[in-house]
Amino acid sequence: MALPFLTCITLCVVGSVIPALALPPTEPPLIRDHPFVAIWNAPIDRCHQLEIPLDTAAFQAVTTPTAAPGQFLTLFYENRLGLYPKVDTVNHKIYKGGVPQKGNLTEHLTQAQRQINRYISQDAAPGLAVIDWESWRPLWDQNWGSKRIYQKLSITHAMQIGPFLSSRKISRLAKKLFQQAGRRFMEKTISLGIGERPSRRWGFYLFPDCFNYGWSKENYTGKCSPKIQWQNNMLMWLWERSTALFPSVYLHRSLRNSPKAALFVRNRVQEAVRVAALPRRPYTVPVYVYSRPLYRDQTRKFESQADLVSTVGESAALGASGVVMWGGTKDYRSKVACQSLSEYLESTFNPYIANVTAAAMLCSEVLCQGKGRCVRKDYDSPTYLHLNPTRFDILREGGKYVAVGLPAARDLKIWAENFTCQCYAGWYCAPKLVIPNKIKLIKV
Repeated sequence: MALPFLTCITLCVVGSVIPALALPPTEPPLIRDHPFVAIWNAPIDRCHQLEIPLDTAAFQAVTTPTAAPGQFLTLFYENRLGLYPKVDTVNHKIYKGGVPQKGNLTEHLTQAQRQINRYISQDAAPGLAVIDWESWRPLWDQNWGSKRIYQKLSITHAMQIGPFLSSRKISRLAKKLFQQAGRRFMEKTISLGIGERPSRRWGFYLFPDCFNYGWSKENYTGKCSPKIQWQNNMLMWLWERSTALFPSVYLHRSLRNSPKAALFVRNRVQEAVRVAALPRRPYTVPVYVYSRPLYRDQTRKFESQADLVSTVGESAALGASGVVMWGGTKDYRSKVACQSLSEYLESTFNPYIANVTAAAMLCSEVLCQGKGRCVRKDYDSPTYLHLNPTRFDILREGGKYVAVGLPAARDLKIWAENFTCQCYAGWYCAPKLVIPNKIKLIKV
């Protein structure tokens, strides 16, 4: 989008333009002119049945995780994509062999193909496809706690194959067979999806993970440990095939209004950004961050304004392509829950997400010539893409949100000092500040 009536101001240090950090090019936005988008992904049919109005106009796409075809975002739970081998540890049931090395990959892919055809049409517009497989992890050493059952079953399977092997060799064989089969299931499944529906960006929910859950410690930094980063590097085969990444930043209630919330989110998103750049590709794949309006594992308490900054604001500032606001079937089933959601959207969430979305658009235009997105120079700095509320009004107009105002030169210079540009593939851009001298209307 061209920006009229502009005067160019270069930000100088000892007479030279501030250099851009060496960021690899990234895939252009799926939604044109939107470097950062918000996607609703929660079932709200019950609220509609109760005739409680929900203002979702601040979202660029409104979807549901329930089984509904033709959506911008299709979420494939374990029972919706193929014949996924797993163990139900609650009901003590084994499905499709339990462990991947005992699953039937051919039957799995045949079933998966039918389900892809059911939920995503052949002529589908660009969108997202998220595979939500959480029962086991493809790396042996990451199956701890309740997931240790997959190690035990794998050892039993290895003992049947080599009953006369030593216990050490049995363990090695079990690990090898499990990781080989787990990799095949994940590789073949995502490759099938991409082959069948290349217009969709495919990835696995919660990959990559950071496992930075130790926020109860006093010296918590949120950083992913070197061991976890090394393990994520071991999953190169997955990053090479994924066409999008979907990390999760659900906040626990104990992090409410805590500065540790930003540290928790910041490092999880940054790890996804790091992983996206690992494969040798012409450009990095987009990162869409899963978040929740509610705190995790409960259905009543909505995130505070400060925690929206720590989740949505962090994601936008770090260069994510968007945030997915997920909700489960239990979240919005009653009149009270729907009314609470309605009030939260109107009072808190929509004004904030519209501000961030518009700020990301404005920064892209004034700093990156509209050919890239703004990304923090220092990922660990508390700087955000926010419009100054004294200079901009967020309005509801024609079924959409718009930001109207004239940015102050000082506000834009702060962006230029703290952000650089990640150019879209096929475009050249450089951090070069252009300050508008006419009121802008930014349609979110």
